[in-house]
Amino acid sequence: MVTRNPALGLALVVTGATMFIINAGVSRVVLRAGVDPVTLTTVRVTGTFLLLALIAALFRRSALRPPTGRLGLLVVVHGVIGVAALQWTYFVAIDRLPVGMALLLEYQAPILVAVWARFVQKEQVRNRMWAGLALAMVGLAAATGVVDGATFDAVGIAAGFGAALCFATYFLVGEHGVGALDPLRVIVWSFFVAALALNLVHPVTSFPTELLTEQVSLLGSLEEYVAPVWALLGWIVVLGTVVPFAVELFALRHLRATTVTMVAMLEPVGVSALGWVWFHERLDAVALLGGVAVVTGIVLAQSARREHLLVEPPHLT
Repeated sequence: MVTRNPALGLALVVTGATMFIINAGVSRVVLRAGVDPVTLTTVRVTGTFLLLALIAALFRRSALRPPTGRLGLLVVVHGVIGVAALQWTYFVAIDRLPVGMALLLEYQAPILVAVWARFVQKEQVRNRMWAGLALAMVGLAAATGVVDGATFDAVGIAAGFGAALCFATYFLVGEHGVGALDPLRVIVWSFFVAALALNLVHPVTSFPTELLTEQVSLLGSLEEYVAPVWALLGWIVVLGTVVPFAVELFALRHLRATTVTMVAMLEPVGVSALGWVWFHERLDAVALLGGVAVVTGIVLAQSARREHLLVEPPHLT
């Protein structure tokens, strides 16, 4: 039995969240270098699947056994919507919107799940769900600048809300059985399904190989620095996906899943700060308070349910 070490668990989940936050910036650079969102999605998902499959083969071969029956069907839905579609809509959103706004839109997912539970599943919820919903909506308006009459790319907004719907599906599929499986087994097969679907639509072999060795600017505050596209893609797969997922998964051995989730909810605020520091995006006091209000509202809405929302490993942004 592993002895729980909450301090270590907290350090791990903060490390994982930080790596996911930085990955938003690296992904923005790759997108601006000329890699379109669907190509980047295919590369990220395919590379992640291959690496996870290798890890499973070396350390936990039982994870390579495919789920069957109802759980197998749920994993297919999880892979197509909760991984492939989520990644694609996320990349479209961060390509066309301020990165912080893209994350704030995606993180409406827990609220969507709480509303679904109340009105579709007829689940009893605590009254604070309504306060959380209102706070999140007001905070989103402040954080995005809508209250100041700001206008944004319609496709990016649609992609952000699409990511929220996909993320909500990710949670709901987990609640209906997938979360009971070995987390590594779930993620290996979910990424297999996602990689298969994406490569049927847009094969990884269609990637413009001449772009791999191109040196591109890191933009914004780091514009004087350059890096080859292949190195940035490697970062996205290894340091932006597999490693942060692994450390957050390991953190679950020392912290409750709800604690890991609450810390992860700070990612939108962190990404907003990254957008301000790295890409010189707007982040005044109103926007910052709006972001905090969104996160607080999400936590209130999520905790309003009688049962905890997260029953599987952290998502991948």
